Amino acid sequence: MGNHFDIGYFKDSGKKNTRKKIALKRTIINKIIAWELNENYYDKKRENGYGGFSYDGRWKKFLPKIIKRYKLNKKSKVLDLGCKKGFLIKDLRELIPGITCYGVENHLYPIKKLVKKDKKIIYSDYNNLKFKKNFFDLVIGFNSIYMQNLGETIQTLKEIQRISKRSYVSLASGENDFEINKFYKWTLIGTTILKKKDWIRLFKYIGFKGDYYFSESKKLKL
Repeated sequence: MGNHFDIGYFKDSGKKNTRKKIALKRTIINKIIAWELNENYYDKKRENGYGGFSYDGRWKKFLPKIIKRYKLNKKSKVLDLGCKKGFLIKDLRELIPGITCYGVENHLYPIKKLVKKDKKIIYSDYNNLKFKKNFFDLVIGFNSIYMQNLGETIQTLKEIQRISKRSYVSLASGENDFEINKFYKWTLIGTTILKKKDWIRLFKYIGFKGDYYFSESKKLKL
């Protein structure tokens, strides 16, 4: 099994408790709208999703930590699993010119809105990836896997293990039922949310050896 790795993505977020306020407003109707996975989820009202999913260069702040940890260079091959509009890929290519980056996304809308058309960004389920064993030096699955049900999530983790030499995933979690319920109230399409100890047990049972980060309600300041 790998190690918990925090790149600081949520450290400075939620200072005004905006997520907590939005979570209190969200209803089953907002979740239904979000699951249409179209412009309403990505680019419209915050209650229904991201509230405007646009490029802001944020990954340039966090990717250097990933580059250093996994020793990425221009000869590396990286997959962004759940790449959405390709923002992480854009920033990684700018930080390491010549690096080979692929993206897989299971929502059609963001692929149609890619920051730049790219044949290496593929529409596909996450649990059936058409790549050879150890094809990638690194697979990143950041806040994308846990929208699946438990069975699909397990199969996706197995697929990541198969196609990668190293991997880094973030998953929805909590210390107890209270924290998990707060996360459920906040999330619109998050489905598999487990206690930390249960994620660890799952990793060991299926032989997942990648690094991981637990996204929790207290880190999101919910």
